[in-house]
Amino acid sequence: ELERAGVRIPATPRAAWSATRFDRVLAALARHDPDGKVLDLKLNYPGEWLTYAFSPLIESAGGDLLDRRTERTAQGFLNGPGAVFAMEQVQSWFRKGYVDPNLDGAAFTGGRVALAWGGHWNYPRYHRALGRDLVLMPLPRFGPRLVTDSGSWNWGITIACRHPRLAARFLEFLLRPRQILAMTEANGAVPATRAALARSPLYRPGGPLRLFALQLEEGYAKPRPRTPAYPVISSAFQQAFRVIRNGANVRVALDRAVTTIDRDLRDNDGYPPIAVVRSRRRTAAGAR
Repeated sequence: ELERAGVRIPATPRAAWSATRFDRVLAALARHDPDGKVLDLKLNYPGEWLTYAFSPLIESAGGDLLDRRTERTAQGFLNGPGAVFAMEQVQSWFRKGYVDPNLDGAAFTGGRVALAWGGHWNYPRYHRALGRDLVLMPLPRFGPRLVTDSGSWNWGITIACRHPRLAARFLEFLLRPRQILAMTEANGAVPATRAALARSPLYRPGGPLRLFALQLEEGYAKPRPRTPAYPVISSAFQQAFRVIRNGANVRVALDRAVTTIDRDLRDNDGYPPIAVVRSRRRTAAGAR
């Protein structure tokens, strides 16, 4: 469908469509579509998907979910000019009728839309449905640089572990290329080491999912904020997204999200490190 509409297909992160170009692509595809709905944003996915999928657009435009330097405020980041621009662009896709609600989860595999916003876990199902007609593309670039999300399940050793050396040996075993590939074949994730990537038929050079590896290797992937405040941050963003999708004023919706986040940060003193909290408690006890 992209070729039929005369659309240039970006194959690398550097070739990602700009926000303006992406809007033109949607318009071109809509002209060749019976109902004009050409984009699946996975609206049938619950919760965290909204933050995972759309915060990179805000970051690409120069905004963020939080001030990453201080981690004490979202003011000026989640409701700054970049964030407002990004979410106004997303809102326009709904307003122009480009988005399929995808209530049945089959908008893309059923051929109703030409573009699907999704992750690597979709590949097996999409490939079965489309075969050689399936192509992987980077997200649109809403600023000078593309940003994509990252993050998955991780393994670690807690300080309460009674057998840390044995646990470390087990983790060493899991990090062997063969074991990484067994895990990623089961969960669909990107192999986490270069050795495993080189052996993966999907992610190695020339593989159909190589773009995911390139985005990680070339520094386009940005993790979500690593802070105890994150559940509140994500929940506030999700709420803002839902009302923006339904036509609410973008700046007002983002301002409300910032108010929620900053209130939580103030109430918890910015979530200081545990060592700092313990130190403050000892100081307070000594002052008595």
